[in-house]
Amino acid sequence: MKHRISALFLGTALALAAGGAMAQDKTVKIGVLTDNSGLYSDLGGAGSTLAAQMAMEDSGLAAKGWKIDIISADHQNKPDIATTIARQWIDVEKVDIFMDVLNSGVALAVNNLVKEKNSIMINTGAATSDLTNAQCSPNTIHWVYDTYMLANSTGQALVKAGGDTWYFLTADYAFGHALERDTTAVVVKSGGKVIGGVKHPLNSSDFSSFLLQAQASKAKIIGMANAGGDTTNTIKQAAEFGIVAGGQKLAGLLLFITDVHSLGLKVAQGLNFTETFYWDLNDGTRAFSKRFSERMKNKAMPSMVQAGVYSGLVHYFKTIDAMGGNPHDGAKVVAKMKELPTDDALFGQGTIRADGRKIHPAYLFEVKKPAESKGPWDYYKLIGTTPGEQAFRPLSESACPLVKK
Repeated sequence: MKHRISALFLGTALALAAGGAMAQDKTVKIGVLTDNSGLYSDLGGAGSTLAAQMAMEDSGLAAKGWKIDIISADHQNKPDIATTIARQWIDVEKVDIFMDVLNSGVALAVNNLVKEKNSIMINTGAATSDLTNAQCSPNTIHWVYDTYMLANSTGQALVKAGGDTWYFLTADYAFGHALERDTTAVVVKSGGKVIGGVKHPLNSSDFSSFLLQAQASKAKIIGMANAGGDTTNTIKQAAEFGIVAGGQKLAGLLLFITDVHSLGLKVAQGLNFTETFYWDLNDGTRAFSKRFSERMKNKAMPSMVQAGVYSGLVHYFKTIDAMGGNPHDGAKVVAKMKELPTDDALFGQGTIRADGRKIHPAYLFEVKKPAESKGPWDYYKLIGTTPGEQAFRPLSESACPLVKK
């Protein structure tokens, strides 16, 4: 009996000692789970890993005794591969936080695992608004943009400008479905009408049959509910069919600066779309983007996804530093991140809501004509700004169980 009691006391003492040590634990492992080789690699990929590296360097935590490791992997846009990597990272590699996680199908799958394992995901790459709505989690923050915000800004603006009949070209997976759903709701609410649509496989090379259907619909707006390589291929092939010249307008519901760069101003000029970051917005965005571009092999400016990786990690580092150490308790850290206001050079001041939605302004841009551009990467002109509290889904409409009604 004596042995059992002393063992119990010893166990309690060890547990208390471990608890004290845990509070002072200054180790962090970051996993950048992204598309390193596919149609989204330009807007995430190596640039997202570089953004994480820059956030770590700029945090000043190394000088305070923190040890931070960053690893990255290619999920190949496949949810099953992504969850296998994520499980291995949590169980074996002891990854604390997942960054980027491009592709909505991948993000929703990893979201469930992160919650189950009490890890953290700061999602900057996926678009589905379900991450902070029906599928919200106490372990996930959605940082940069989402389908509700894109629809709310671009969709509303185009209907107001007379684009009241729509036809959708939609990537056939979670992201495309969510973007079409959210944009349809905004178009109808704004007095417009959706007269048809067609789904296409992810990573398509030939859009001719889809574009011919869109052309035949006579819709004023052809809404592209796709992204990355799919969007650039749609726009290039639409130009070959003379769709815009024939009077229909292409709506880039999700467009990135890397897409505009790939298309060139001659093809992309006049496109309207929404982003939450642009390298040339202000002194802070310019300074970061110049440093980023100098370290990129192709000298590219950062996409909003890559900027979000930096911004999200800046806030995460501030939070764990304020906590005095890493508790390796995802829900606890995320709760603290929601308490603290966000503030960085790329997205300015903001907040993180109860549903995990990071709030900041949304910007409606138009692509410049070639003659208007003053040099490399000078592609956008600002058309309008939507304040953060108006850009994203209001909490009163939320289906997230974390939101108190």
